[in-house]
Amino acid sequence: MSERRVVVTGIGVAAPGGLGVPAFWDTLMAGRSMTRRITHFDPSGFRCQVAAEIDFDPAANGLSPQEARRLDRAGQLALVASREALADSGLAPDALDPSRVGVSLGNAIGCTELMEREYVVLSDGGRKWLVDPEYAVPQLYDVMVPSSMAAEVAWTVGAEGPVALVSTGCTSGIDALGHGFELVREGSADVVLAAGTDAPVSPVTVACFDTLRAQSTANDDPEHACRPFDRDRKGLILGEGSAVMVFEEREHALRRGARVYCEVRGYASRANGYHMTGLKPDGREMAEAIRVALGQARLNPEDIDYINAHGSGTKQNDRHETAAFKASLGHHAYETPVSSIKSMIGHSLGAIGAIEVAACCLAIDRDAIPPTANLSVPDPECDLDYVPVTAREQRTDAVLSVGSGFGGFQSAIVVAAPERTYA
Repeated sequence: MSERRVVVTGIGVAAPGGLGVPAFWDTLMAGRSMTRRITHFDPSGFRCQVAAEIDFDPAANGLSPQEARRLDRAGQLALVASREALADSGLAPDALDPSRVGVSLGNAIGCTELMEREYVVLSDGGRKWLVDPEYAVPQLYDVMVPSSMAAEVAWTVGAEGPVALVSTGCTSGIDALGHGFELVREGSADVVLAAGTDAPVSPVTVACFDTLRAQSTANDDPEHACRPFDRDRKGLILGEGSAVMVFEEREHALRRGARVYCEVRGYASRANGYHMTGLKPDGREMAEAIRVALGQARLNPEDIDYINAHGSGTKQNDRHETAAFKASLGHHAYETPVSSIKSMIGHSLGAIGAIEVAACCLAIDRDAIPPTANLSVPDPECDLDYVPVTAREQRTDAVLSVGSGFGGFQSAIVVAAPERTYA
């Protein structure tokens, strides 16, 4: 039996800069940083007071009052992006066999915003150690079980096949896409909504990252606070968002005349077994994930036209993945454009890997490469082509996207133009 191939036929995005794929792509192509002083809460007492937020009104974006009340912000963003992706794909849920439709959703920190808000109410602003459950909202159990968000997405498309939530920290989004890819490839589903979502701009999450001293403290210049690969970087910036892609078995898509953005060709993940938050400078595990993903894709290093980097804006990450690109791609690493879209839309934890792959699909579809905003003084130890400041028009047939997460997770995924054939 011939190998099942997986294509992307629909994309939906909710990201800083605007909801929907057109606003998302315009933000990237303009090299526009969406970081600003936090408005979700008063950040005055925090070390980092800026983030990349989304201007989002649930009702204005089609969510009912019931959906807006029962869903955490991360779930709301996933629902909006799912509906866009489904409409973009042209799939009619009523025409699908529900047992052949699945969902793979990545999320790192669960329903944190709603959980924190409810705890504040139940504990009377933290003054009571013993909380009164009588004041809890009825859906609080769903807040405690993040897989409820995957169930919401499944209900949107009527999926009765494999439905899962993948939570591997900052690689959750890319790993969820990898899981969705495998579900279609192995024959467990014909259609999978593969996604990532997170809404970490909340006091508890900002406090945690403040403790780690991982965030930029450029509070007086939010627009330039995130500076991946720059000598003067000060750390990462949190963001929020969701991206949903319709992964479809290639023949299934061709039979219905679907528009195909690109083909998912390979995926791999490794762990370094080294440190909860630290990284070895040689990037060995990320390099191995890249090599395995390329092997599965049946592509050589020279075939890669663009690398979407993890590019968080921390010194150890930027140097770690620069080493990984050199170790896995050899001399071709010096000839391959690399960029980080976190410089514009921040680091949305479990969502960002999916958002970055959505950008990769659009880069292939539109033959353009997003820039690394705010890169003005390159770190001498980061000596690759990081596409500084300005987007670049370039034929882009095969793209590598990578992710790196707390716990030592290192993941890589390869997408390619649909007309590219197997070696």
